[in-house]
Amino acid sequence: MLHKTKTLKGYKLDSLDGEFGKVQEFYFDDDHWTIRYLVANTGNWLTGRQVLISPYALVAAIKEEEHIAVDLTKTQIEGCPLLESDKPVSRQFEETYHGYYGWPMYWQGSGALGPNHISGISSTAEPEFESRPKPIQTEQDSHLRSTDAVCGHHIQALDGEIGHIEDFIIDDETWAIRYLVVDTKNWWPGKKVLISPQWIKDVSWSESKVFVNLSREAIKQSPEYTEESLLTRDYETKLHQHYQREGYWSEKSPDKSR
Repeated sequence: MLHKTKTLKGYKLDSLDGEFGKVQEFYFDDDHWTIRYLVANTGNWLTGRQVLISPYALVAAIKEEEHIAVDLTKTQIEGCPLLESDKPVSRQFEETYHGYYGWPMYWQGSGALGPNHISGISSTAEPEFESRPKPIQTEQDSHLRSTDAVCGHHIQALDGEIGHIEDFIIDDETWAIRYLVVDTKNWWPGKKVLISPQWIKDVSWSESKVFVNLSREAIKQSPEYTEESLLTRDYETKLHQHYQREGYWSEKSPDKSR
């Protein structure tokens, strides 16, 4: 199922032996545009530390009950490596974190989800990002990005700026980011559109800009996204047809923008 990250914020997190917190935000990697960690707000339980939950432990987001089931005990969570709230997530920390749980290192696999699949995450549903150009980065840049921090980044079309990122839509089967919700109100008042990460050409994190391989006019004429819009497969099909792109749900679908 597809969910907006801002909708998931505040969802209860249920471990195997009870609730332990709420969703605060997400970290995704800027190569595959896949969620790598959910950041949990544990209230006064583990104050001053970021509690990260990998998708390896996430079962599913239940919209009706506004909660996410986590396949861990409170004892496991309390004993896991915790990150200071003001520190970035380093690769060294990730290695220690994954080693604690005995999970594979996702960055060692060839696909978006790494070498194995655990829980409800299926490697057969990985999006194809391998041939997309790498983002513009410096050595100081982290490969992980906060969904909260990236909201507000500008979208640059082939012929000029078109809007800014307002939210992300993620798939709770693979925890891939399927769409960026783009607000174009500075050009067409009130209109929001969806853009797939597969259509991204480059990213300049230092300039807070995401470059897409689409024209402003094509984006303007794309199916509008509203808060009431249902992200049905019919809606997604019309969106992809508008841009003459194959859907991510197609097996081994090539991105025709490249």
